[in-house]
Formats: sequence, structure tokens, C-alpha cells
Amino acid sequence: MDSHRFDASVYARRLASAASATADAGLTGLVITPGYDLRYLVGSRAQTHERLTALVLPASGDPTVVVPRLELASLKESAIAELGVAVRDWVDGDDPYRLVSAALGGAPAATAVTDSMPALHLLPLAEVLGLLPVLATDILRALRMVKEECEIDALRKAGAAIDRVHARVSEFLIPGRTEADVAADIADAIVAEGHSEVAFIIVGSGPHSADPHHGYSDRELQSGDIVVVDIGGAYGAGYHSDSTRTYSIGQPDPDVAQQYSVLQQAQRAAFEAVRPGVTAEEVDATARDVLARAGLAEAFVHRTGHGIGLSVHEEPYIVAGNDLPLTAGMAFSIEPGIYFPGHWGARIEDIVIVTEDGAEAVNHRPHELIVVPGA
Repeated sequence: MDSHRFDASVYARRLASAASATADAGLTGLVITPGYDLRYLVGSRAQTHERLTALVLPASGDPTVVVPRLELASLKESAIAELGVAVRDWVDGDDPYRLVSAALGGAPAATAVTDSMPALHLLPLAEVLGLLPVLATDILRALRMVKEECEIDALRKAGAAIDRVHARVSEFLIPGRTEADVAADIADAIVAEGHSEVAFIIVGSGPHSADPHHGYSDRELQSGDIVVVDIGGAYGAGYHSDSTRTYSIGQPDPDVAQQYSVLQQAQRAAFEAVRPGVTAEEVDATARDVLARAGLAEAFVHRTGHGIGLSVHEEPYIVAGNDLPLTAGMAFSIEPGIYFPGHWGARIEDIVIVTEDGAEAVNHRPHELIVVPGA
């Protein structure tokens, strides 16, 4: 088995579940081009090109992969051969969209496509099918939101790996070094601690810590800075870590320490609110209410969390207006933050798994404001 995917039996179950959900939706089939949905269904990391590669999954009947002959090698790391999925290769001059139509039965087909399908494939496919496909998001959402045990295990390992990186961050935060210097050290550590690749790095120091999506820059760290470090990467079969901790270079001002302690309370309260049956928006409201009671409502400018798995951001989103009841096996971040533009900001983020009676965090680094030596 390829180390970057699960056993073929996992993908066989997923294909069967996706076909059943497609039938329940009254559709003829799914057409899935490269992206997270294709990786979820068959373990393929193939890339999207101008030549069509697509998994065709009828609601009833056997799946087929339509692939350019020169891209056949891209399927080797997937579970397609072990699953016995038919492969229909094509060469320049052939019409791959007619191969897709044939795999769906040939008649005008009510079809769903992955939301990442490029328009250069969607439009000719719609012309051949005789109608515009719908998005497969609703069909695949329920499958991808609720993680299997192998996925949960992958998220735990990813969480432990990023915890090991955060355990090293304090040694990188030296006044006079730039955010970019720190980010380079973190990137090396993410890979050294077992990730296959770096997904993102935020090192926001001083006033940059008040920008939730800052990234990193050539600003030099200074004694007295608050530093937000939000980092993650892909691990094993492609499941992601994502954890934020906030650091203080030297002892923080008392008002910073006090407001940070409220943020800690908000993050903890949201975690404790998680259990099956509670809605996503109720978890968001729990964090928001703690901050609002301390007069910090306006400082919390984003949602409380996002789902995570093969994609860093996926459903469920822990946000106001999302009345989705939580279910055991869902995985998402809990990451309230407070931001004071031009001054400082802070965020605390763990990935959590919904259990039968509560939640399990996969990150275990301390939530306290982490003080590192100043000048």
C-alpha cells in the first residue's frame, strides 16, 4: 500500500457510499476531477490539466476513470488498480467528454460534479450531457464531514507532529530576527517532525499579530512583541494539522495578560460545549459570549472554527447561522481570537474531534500566553 493513502477497502466503502448518496439524490452519477474529492474517493493525488482526468461514478453500475494516456502514471499511487476500477485512456484528438457520457449510460444524464472542476472541462461536459451538472458538494459533504477511525488516527498524528513544532518555536523567537527568519525555521521543523509538506505559516509579531491572516514579513521581532504563530502541514495520507499559539517576547503588559486570559476562557468554553446534537452555531456563540461579557465582542472578527481533513478548510464551519447538529466523528478547529489593529492580537487554536459524549483535542500544548526571553 502507498504510504500516502489508506487501504483499498477504505476507498471501496467510500465509493459505495457516494454511489448510494447519488442515487438518493435522484442523480445519474458523479464526475470527479482531480482535487480533494478525488483523493477522498480513490486516494489519487493526480493534478488538473487541460486534458481531462475524471472519475465517473454512476449511481448504479461500475465506476470508470477517464484519463489521458500520457497521464496514466498519475494513477499508480491511487487505489484504482486494487479496486478494479475500469480505466478508459484517451489520446489527443479523442473526445474524453463522450467517454464520460458513455460511462454514465449515454443518455442525457442528471450529473453532479466536484466543485473544483475547471470551467474548461465543465462547459464541454455539459454540452455532451445535454444539461448543466449540479455540484456534488451536498452529496459528498456528509461523507467527508464525518471521519472514519483511520482519518481520526491520521489527524491525531498530525496534531502531535505540529505540537512538536510549537514546542520548538520559542527558540526561534529572538529579538532582531525577522518574521521570515522564524517562518523558515518553522518550515524546516514542520517537515522534520514528520509532515510531508508545509501547508501554511503565519508569524505575526507586534502590530502584525492583529491581522488574522498576516503571513510573515521582514519585520524584525522586538522585545515586548506579542507574536501569533499559526502553522500546519499535510501528514501521512494527506490529513492536515493546524494549530495556533500566542507568544510574548518578554513579560506582557498586565492589560494584555488580562485580556488574553479571557480568550483562554472563551476557547475552553467552546471546547466544553462540543458534543453530538449541539449545533455549530451554538459552539461559536459560546466562545463569542465569553468575550462579549468582557467587552471584547468587537475584537473577535472571525468564525470560531472550520472543519479539517484532506483540506485545511472544509465543512463543518463553526460559525453563526450554521444550525448543523454536530455528529461524532466530525473534526474542526476551535480558534477564537482577539485583535486590536495597530497594537496586538492573539489566537488559541486546537483541532478537536467530536466523540460520542463530548470532544477530544488532538493538540496538547499549553494554552497560556507563552513568554520567551526579551532583549
